Amino acid sequence: MPRQPRQHSAGVCFHVINRGNNRQQLFRKPEDYAAFVAILTDALSKFEIDLLCWCLMSNHWHLVLRPRTDKAMAEFMRWLTLTHVRRHHKHYEIENGHLYQGRYKSFPVEEDDYFLNLCRYVESNALRAGLVTRAEAWEWSSLWQRSKRATKPALAEWPVNRPDRWTAVVNESMPEDLSKEIKQSILRDRPLGSAKWLKQIAKKLRLEQKLNPVGRPRKPDNELSRAQRYRRKREAAATTAAKTVA
Repeated sequence: MPRQPRQHSAGVCFHVINRGNNRQQLFRKPEDYAAFVAILTDALSKFEIDLLCWCLMSNHWHLVLRPRTDKAMAEFMRWLTLTHVRRHHKHYEIENGHLYQGRYKSFPVEEDDYFLNLCRYVESNALRAGLVTRAEAWEWSSLWQRSKRATKPALAEWPVNRPDRWTAVVNESMPEDLSKEIKQSILRDRPLGSAKWLKQIAKKLRLEQKLNPVGRPRKPDNELSRAQRYRRKREAAATTAAKTVA
């Protein structure tokens, strides 16, 4: 079955992520990280894309992007990943094979507190992983870049105002509900935003199926066999008991 073409409307912000195939390392040493940053810098100069936030980890990366044309995202990502794979294979003398797990994932995000929470999540990646004691100490991120006033890769203005104490906010422990919401967006490959905005962006980008509940609808008890009703009753009792113990 052919894959559905991606929709990336100009002016919409997207959370873009990709991982190494079978979680293999994309970056084995500092020079690998630096090479990707150089490729990212070149890609930004070639395509009409705004880079808003980013973080590189050993086996995956996060980018928050805003295309300036409807076709820019696909062209940008194709060039970025293909150039990186070629550089990686040439450097490590690998003839062929998959570096990435597959196509990159991209999720539109609402340009308000949802955007700020996403950028907070992205820029605190290394801190959550225990790689640094302060998020801005991770060199391969936009938070480090802004703290050092580094000019590459080029960063665009955010669609919302960044809080004055942003670095302190990123270093604070993120509330579980906010973190869970972003993780669900990644796991379910769905937009990140308010209920009203989700309906609007899903219609605009033809993503209605992404908002459907996961799994089959639960059957009413009167449509189950006696054994199925008994099993459901036992599962409910076990759940109640577990909650009581907790």
